[in-house]
Amino acid sequence: MTLRRVAIFGGSFDPPHNAHVALARTAREALALDEVRWIPAGQPWQKARAMTPAEHREAMVRLAIGDAPGQVLSRIELERSGPSVTLDTVNAFRAEEPGTEWVLLIGGDQYANLHTWRGWQQLLELAVLAVAQRPGTHAAPDPAVQRRPHRVVPLPMLDIASTDIRARVARGDRVDDLVPPAVARYIDQHHLYRD
Repeated sequence: MTLRRVAIFGGSFDPPHNAHVALARTAREALALDEVRWIPAGQPWQKARAMTPAEHREAMVRLAIGDAPGQVLSRIELERSGPSVTLDTVNAFRAEEPGTEWVLLIGGDQYANLHTWRGWQQLLELAVLAVAQRPGTHAAPDPAVQRRPHRVVPLPMLDIASTDIRARVARGDRVDDLVPPAVARYIDQHHLYRD
């Protein structure tokens, strides 16, 4: 019996941008995934800054995904109370869908900090690690993490960061070339990142 292969693609997605979209599509192809499951974080326990309300981040992810095949949004962390911990999410999915192979899709910046995640050793026993390197991320992972089996996903050369997008919008700059058109319209219509 062939297992389904599903990537867990989590983040604050504040906002989701073209590099997120490119990574999700590239990973689906490169890793022969049945699905990439986008998971907006509810309350990321490592984020110090205040985030845009969850309903806006969820709406923007839906717009970024559009009708792309194999791209799905999950509200699992938005519906869970307390801090969003990836290990809890993986355990919940494994309980609900036992015939699935889980792939944890992360960026190079997250890879460098993976050893600080709650329960990271157990997490890497439950999910295959796939790391996407984007321009400018050269931080080496902790040696204990590096020894774990993982795949590197070649990410299209898109040097885009949500932090930069928020700063540009706050300055009144356009971000149409950095986010999907529907997301740019949503940011504008809802006056996000202005203050």
